[in-house]
Amino acid sequence: MEERINAIGEFLRARRERLRPEDVGLPATGYRRTPGLRREEVAMLAGISTDYYLRLEQGRDRTPSAQVLDALARVLQLDVAETGYLYALTQARPKRAPQVRVEKVPAGTLRLLDALPMPAFVEDRYLTVLAANQLAEALSPNMRTGVNRLAAAFLDPRDRELHDDWEQATAAAVGQLRAVMGTEATDPRMVALVGELSNKSERFRRLWVRQDVVRRTSSQARLHHPEVGDLELYREKLIVAGTDNQVLVIYHAEPGTPSEQALALLGSTAVSAERTANPAQPDEPGQPR
Repeated sequence: MEERINAIGEFLRARRERLRPEDVGLPATGYRRTPGLRREEVAMLAGISTDYYLRLEQGRDRTPSAQVLDALARVLQLDVAETGYLYALTQARPKRAPQVRVEKVPAGTLRLLDALPMPAFVEDRYLTVLAANQLAEALSPNMRTGVNRLAAAFLDPRDRELHDDWEQATAAAVGQLRAVMGTEATDPRMVALVGELSNKSERFRRLWVRQDVVRRTSSQARLHHPEVGDLELYREKLIVAGTDNQVLVIYHAEPGTPSEQALALLGSTAVSAERTANPAQPDEPGQPR
């Protein structure tokens, strides 16, 4: 069946509508019914015909040359991640029957999770947690195995209370999902996730329509934990080799800071809670401690 999603056109239109004439050196004259640049303005600046640009936006031409793509990237002021995304949208992909991916975290990565003295978890391409260590679950209940972190960010009030930088974090998360999944827009799990969040969250719906593309990079997180207070942490994202876009996410604090002390306290609290919930069996006589 013909693919009904016009990903190239939607992306070009979204980026065009975010630019003003003065952003590209054109006079802001005349009434405009819609925001942003006109199609003919983009075509003129890119050195292509208006008819050809219209075909691109309508999805009637999905194989523009590298020269055209570079010109459009320049006119639309795309960054490196957005330019790469535009190129990816033009690559023909074979038709594949929907498959249910069975995600399995490598054994070595699981051992590393348990050994890390800081919050860490592994998430899949859909931002669902596949495995987490004890400290990650203590940092947030939405970092436990089985939770989709994107859905939690928009639908669980506790996540907004935890993240002081919630608006920035949610915008980045949506951009990262599009960067990873946008070129596979018919993936059944992605369609279901985007559909659910679009129906339940106005903010997600607005962010998704913006067509922002964000590369997964290390960043900072400002959290307000109900037990240990304010935390300023670094968030590292490392690709797990040999997997289908699994990512190891690690939170750590600057040495010697109150945040490091708060993380240590959180770890001690988590260990104490675990021992209380699962008391050790008494030592048998004659056995070493």
